[in-house]
Amino acid sequence: MDCIEALKTRRSIREFTEEEPSLNTILKALDIARYAPSAKNTQPWRFIIVRDKNLIDKLSRIHSGATPLKNAKTAVVVLANKNESPTSYLIDASLAAVYFWLALHCIGLGAVWIQTLRNINEINKILDIPEEYIPVAIFAIGYPREKPGPKPRRPLKELVFINKYGNRLE
Repeated sequence: MDCIEALKTRRSIREFTEEEPSLNTILKALDIARYAPSAKNTQPWRFIIVRDKNLIDKLSRIHSGATPLKNAKTAVVVLANKNESPTSYLIDASLAAVYFWLALHCIGLGAVWIQTLRNINEINKILDIPEEYIPVAIFAIGYPREKPGPKPRRPLKELVFINKYGNRLE
């Protein structure tokens, strides 16, 4: 898939078919995630592939926005090691998460990013995650059952300033 096309066509997918993605397919996307940039190349990310339905069900109940996990046969949790990159672990692992999400899209899988930061302790308990790791994202993953169209985007002139805030792009 063309890079620009991939960036513009990625969507949050919350409904999946019954087909379970193969472990090799998930690993292919995780292999791409390893190429994300990180401060001082610390690569403070780790990934947990969750295929146990009981664990996925527990994760689906951490908050109301996590319900797409109920429809997923696979979830991936992206972790950040706060000791390996004390000042930028959240950003570093978020970049790896975005690379992973885009890679999933490019290989034909759908996913939605489930917010984790208000449920860190609960997620860590469910998955036996050591305290030096912060779950940055959970992805519900599968083959898309839905094909959402693009959502409206603000025009650049509302978002971009020249030299100083307030100097609008004309």
